[in-house]
Amino acid sequence: MTYARFNSLDGLLQRGRGLGAVQALKARQAAAPFVYDGIRRDWRWDGIDDRSLYLARLVRDLELSPTPVVELLAGDEEQCERAADVLELLALEGCDEAREAIRSHIRKGPHWVSVLEAVADRWPLEWWEDLGEVARARIRGEPEPPWFIEPWIRFGIQVQRPEPAPPPPDLTNLTDGELLDLLARSQPGAAAKDDALRELSRRDPVEQLIPLVPSLGTPDGRRPLPRLTRAVDRLGALAVPAARRWICDERPWLARLGADVLSDHLGPEVIPVLIAQLADQWRTRTWCGPKTTARRLARFGPDAADAVPYLRRLWLHTPHSYERAAYLEALAAIDTDGLQHAYTESLWDCEDQARLLGITHAPNCPETLTRIAALRDDPIEEPEVRAAARTRLSTLSPNHS
Repeated sequence: MTYARFNSLDGLLQRGRGLGAVQALKARQAAAPFVYDGIRRDWRWDGIDDRSLYLARLVRDLELSPTPVVELLAGDEEQCERAADVLELLALEGCDEAREAIRSHIRKGPHWVSVLEAVADRWPLEWWEDLGEVARARIRGEPEPPWFIEPWIRFGIQVQRPEPAPPPPDLTNLTDGELLDLLARSQPGAAAKDDALRELSRRDPVEQLIPLVPSLGTPDGRRPLPRLTRAVDRLGALAVPAARRWICDERPWLARLGADVLSDHLGPEVIPVLIAQLADQWRTRTWCGPKTTARRLARFGPDAADAVPYLRRLWLHTPHSYERAAYLEALAAIDTDGLQHAYTESLWDCEDQARLLGITHAPNCPETLTRIAALRDDPIEEPEVRAAARTRLSTLSPNHS
């Protein structure tokens, strides 16, 4: 997708930026089409990005009609899911039209199964328990029984139960040497080696694992065995000498593993490498991954000051909202200049981790304290965010709280 400019109203709303919500409140008529478009189209860069709470708040705070959102329930499954997520939150806020639209979709709509599962997880029991007869009648027309989650068990409907995964073998009685022997053999399959790596990653670092690492890739040679990275992480700085060799290996997975070890454990000499990596991620608009580089740079504090321009650009521009909080945390460790404004904006951000940073660090002023109080009292806000807002306000004088 092509995003609008990062500092335009539609671009800010597409990215879930707090400034977009603030500007929308000042230009309600202009913002309305962009809010509805954010529900109609999925502007998230990644499926883990949050938008539903952000968009539901905008519909509520801009006093927009929920009717265009209700109409999206008739769209394809993904569009219906986005609309339902917003309407379920609006219903919790007290919007009768939203609540009745969801219940009507459960009675007659095409994507009723996922919608009913969602409301059973989010709504009070008394809002959906009376739909049992509808569910029992409609489920007969579905090709397969639903999975083992609410509300199907409560309604007495046959469910699919996932086959329980066999428990991993108990290797606790094996010595470190025996586990290493298992890893060194060519015959045992990847699963057996993965079990050995799992056990090693629970123990004190075993330095003898290091020479075996290059042999512990998947059979196709394209990636490491699933538990290898964690086992190498357990080694810490012990793996640094070998990692200097790994980064020259022709196998990309091993070169990448070596680079990760060096990035995590070398001293200030790695700063230029990390800054160059961050600069390349910015240049290529690689939105997934810069947070890891940012966190590695953060451990060097002000010595990594040359990274600041890239961290600020990434925070401003990225459509991958899940990574935004990591850029603020890195900036807080390296250079706090201008962060008060960013923390204040984050109180309106779509991501709960960004809102938590705003609650903790935004300055004490009427605008921020009013917003924090609103988050504390908002019935659709995440419990962790509401609790943090209560804690922040409890430290202030009664006049502020």
